[in-house]
Amino acid sequence: MEYIVIAAIGALASILANKGIAVFNDGFRPIVPQYYEGSISRKELAAMSFAISFGLVIGFGIPTSIAATIILIHCVLLTTDIIGTWCPDSKIGTIAAGVIGALYGVLLVLGLDFVVKLFSYLPYNFLNALGSVSAYVMVAFAIFPSLAVGYQHGFKKGVITGIITVLTFFLVKKFGTFAIGDATLTLNGEGMAMLAGTVVMLIFAATVKGDNSSANSDLVSVFSEKVSKIRKNWFLLAIMGGLIACGTSMLIIGGDPISLALASNGAYSEAALAAFARAIGFIPLVFTTAIVTGVYAPAGCTFVFAIGLMFVKNPIIALVLGAAIMVIELLLINVFAKGMDKFPGVKDMGEHIRTSMNKVLEVALLVGGVTAAEAMSAAFGLSGIGALFVIGCLLLNRVSKKPIVELAIGPVACILYGILLNVLMLCQLITLAA
Repeated sequence: MEYIVIAAIGALASILANKGIAVFNDGFRPIVPQYYEGSISRKELAAMSFAISFGLVIGFGIPTSIAATIILIHCVLLTTDIIGTWCPDSKIGTIAAGVIGALYGVLLVLGLDFVVKLFSYLPYNFLNALGSVSAYVMVAFAIFPSLAVGYQHGFKKGVITGIITVLTFFLVKKFGTFAIGDATLTLNGEGMAMLAGTVVMLIFAATVKGDNSSANSDLVSVFSEKVSKIRKNWFLLAIMGGLIACGTSMLIIGGDPISLALASNGAYSEAALAAFARAIGFIPLVFTTAIVTGVYAPAGCTFVFAIGLMFVKNPIIALVLGAAIMVIELLLINVFAKGMDKFPGVKDMGEHIRTSMNKVLEVALLVGGVTAAEAMSAAFGLSGIGALFVIGCLLLNRVSKKPIVELAIGPVACILYGILLNVLMLCQLITLAA
């Protein structure tokens, strides 16, 4: 079943990219209309899609997927952007895009399974230690609303949000266990703390009033043709949203490293909340680029991932609700643009949410990477070398001419370190500690 779902996702996403209906890479979305306007050739469009997306797949998507044993959606949809644009803009090209995309999806699942099995054949299987890369994601992520408030409203309000977050965490940890008959209900401290911070963040954002300008509503009227182009493909986009939600429900794919890490550890509610908070941050970006370009995102504003995580192992329900949420998004594009005039703080909040999430994730994955590398080192009695290796990779990457994104440093460094330990072990230069 999982092969059918991932094949369908790969096929449809490639077709949507081939027809210029939807692409995943936010930076690539504004480029697509240039081809249809005649400003660039198909070859130039394809080259740009490869240049923009390939590095993220190799340096970020694949290492993160291996660490969590769940495929990060970037591995799928960034590559389908490439597949779709490299195939000719014709009926045969569209069919080819669908077939290649389907094959790619299946091979991706098989490849990840192969990698997991390959680990078991290594002299030193460091897959379990690699899982520690995400060890601090959950607790660290609870603080992102405080950071977002700090960016948007200043240090003092950020501190206030942080205090509320920490206090909520403490109270839930201390008093969050309740007896209900013979059963015991325990609230998750990290999840409740993140929820409290998110509520405060929304309150602060809603207090920023607009100046009654008509910038966004004018935007809708000027680009009404582009909005209509998106809406006329609502059926295909609805199917896409349903398939992604279904795949997420089956734990085949995940929308971001945070929810991916949480889901891989069985924290589905926290993962859903993280995915929901992230989706809020993507509303302004996805809607605005959609209005301007006439090109949507195959995962929409990414609420489909939250739906999938809310209904883990209920793929049919996730499929239906994922399709429904995508249709609702398409209906709300105009409403959103006009509403942002009244609450500009909510619109601006999106950028700050994405920035704060990335900052928190960078730190959490780096600390987790050090922890994982040290766990590997401990197996050989080499304390300290793992931390040195990861920190060294981080700093050297910063001075590299072609650095990879810092989000990926933790997972990538740990994988390289694990491979190095196996090579040294095979050369009989090190041995496992007793």
